[in-house]
Formats: sequence, structure tokens, C-alpha cells
Amino acid sequence: MKKSLAIIPARGGSQRIPNKNIKIFNGKPLIYYPIIQAIQSGIFDKIIVDTDSLEIAKVAIRYGAEVPFLRPEHLATSQAKIGDVIEFLLRKLKEEHKYQPHIITLLQTTSPLRELEDINACYELISKPKIKSVCTITETHPRFYQLNKNSQLILVNKETDKTTNTTEMQKGYILNGCMVYMIKTNVFLQTKKFVDEHTVGVITPKWRSVDLDHPEDWVLAEFLHKHKDKIDERLKRF
Repeated sequence: MKKSLAIIPARGGSQRIPNKNIKIFNGKPLIYYPIIQAIQSGIFDKIIVDTDSLEIAKVAIRYGAEVPFLRPEHLATSQAKIGDVIEFLLRKLKEEHKYQPHIITLLQTTSPLRELEDINACYELISKPKIKSVCTITETHPRFYQLNKNSQLILVNKETDKTTNTTEMQKGYILNGCMVYMIKTNVFLQTKKFVDEHTVGVITPKWRSVDLDHPEDWVLAEFLHKHKDKIDERLKRF
């Protein structure tokens, strides 16, 4: 079996939700969820939490992840790019631990509604020789807008302006809170990006696509997580 690495980024200085990565979410620290899912999937030979915080590192190790070293200060700011963070981690693993995976998987702590089936579906695809990268996506309204500096609406996909009937529009999709990103290591090292024009999308349900950026996201996600079995059961009736 080719080497497969799960990386769980967990910076210590979360701003909108203080100590987010180890804040208790339905009875467990938030970081527990991606760690336990990575372990249960059985597809990773290494599960690493990448953090600059000793406190987060201790919690991560307690639940079964590795923290071989702490992230350096210059990569622990809110401006640091995830591509640079992962490149540094890979280089350090290769130089100091003689380890280089064939596949990298990024599991964000901020997606607590991710399920094992999402990870497995992505892995099944990325294991195919011709597929370079995979990520989870969710369906969105095909007509969506951005705001310019004057708060005026700018239609992103102008093709949708030709009709008001959504059934006639091409479906739209968005990345859903970084639930799962998988990429071949050699592909990542060329661009330091997880998504490009070659990336294959795995569609996941809208209701599980909450990304914990703001306190209201947290409250909503806790409710959904607590009642997810009931939600699944109700949805099957439609």
C-alpha cells in the first residue's frame, strides 16, 4: 500500500472563536473529530496535526495523532498560506524523518459534520492513476453574486442571466468548508495548491457543509451534529 498522510492543520491563534481547535464541541475537543475519523478510515499510515501550540499538540497526541514538531512562527499567522504550511511540513518530514507520502489528505478541524464516507469516497477516486486531486463540494444556487467596493451586486456566472428558471440553469457547486482535500504529493509540490482545473469533485449534502468561522456557525453545527441521525432519517423520506 502506498504511503498516505493525513494532515490536520490547527493554528493556536484563532480569532473569531478563541481556542477553537480545542474548544469543546458536543462533549469533545473539536480536534478530536478529524483525528478519530482519520484513524477509523484505516487509509493513513501517518496522521499529523500541524500546530504552533503546545496545548493543541498535547490534546492531539492524547487522541492518537502525531505532532513531530511545532509549526514555526512565520507560518503561524493569519496571513500564512496553507500551501506554504504544507510544503514546509513535507520538506521537514522528508529531511528529518525520511518520510514522503504518495498522497496528502487535508482534514480541517472546522468541518465537524464530515463523515467517514466522505473520506472514503475521495480516497477511492485519488487511488486511480489518472486522478491528480479530489475535494468535497456541495451544490449551490447557480446564480450567485459578489459585492464590489460600492456594495453593488455583480453576477458571477452571466450565463444564468438568460433565464429565471433554475431547472434550465447548469448546476453550481462550491467548496464546502474544506471537508476533505486529497492530492498526489508530486502534484502538490509543483503548485502548492490543492484545487486546480484537474481536481475532481465529490458531492456532499448541503446540511453537512458548515464551516466553523463564526460563533453562529458553531451553534448551528453543534445542533446539526447532535441530531444528525434524525436528520438523515427524515431526509430519506423525501
